[in-house]
Amino acid sequence: MSAVSPLKLEALDPQEALVCTMVMVAASDGRGISDREIGVMSALVQTLPIFQSFSSDRLSAATETAVRLLHHEDGLTVMGKLVREALEPRLRETAYGFACDVVAASRSHSQPILQMLEFVMSELELDPLVAAAIERATRARYQTLHRNS
Repeated sequence: MSAVSPLKLEALDPQEALVCTMVMVAASDGRGISDREIGVMSALVQTLPIFQSFSSDRLSAATETAVRLLHHEDGLTVMGKLVREALEPRLRETAYGFACDVVAASRSHSQPILQMLEFVMSELELDPLVAAAIERATRARYQTLHRNS
């Protein structure tokens, strides 16, 4: 992504769209992106095959652009459209899974975050049963040994 004004973005590549999806969820409660959420996003980018050619510089640039875009009045709508257009259907499920990972890692289930997950599911045009399966798989991966941990 270049340093142009976020609202002048015409397209995202699939990797940028995946990062933007994670940023949408992480930034949705208005408190900023936590170190834990940044850590999850970084770990995904560093370890998963889909990000094999995606550098940490590109991660920083995509994150910064997504945050700037979200601060514009219609930024969320624009970002939702850009993400949807950048991702073929099979990668939309991946994007939703990454969004769920960020939510689970943050341990925050506030209303704004849950509403953002619903927005992401809708924008990605996911089948609700597929989304529910992804959410359940995420819960299973992020279980702790103790119930209240």
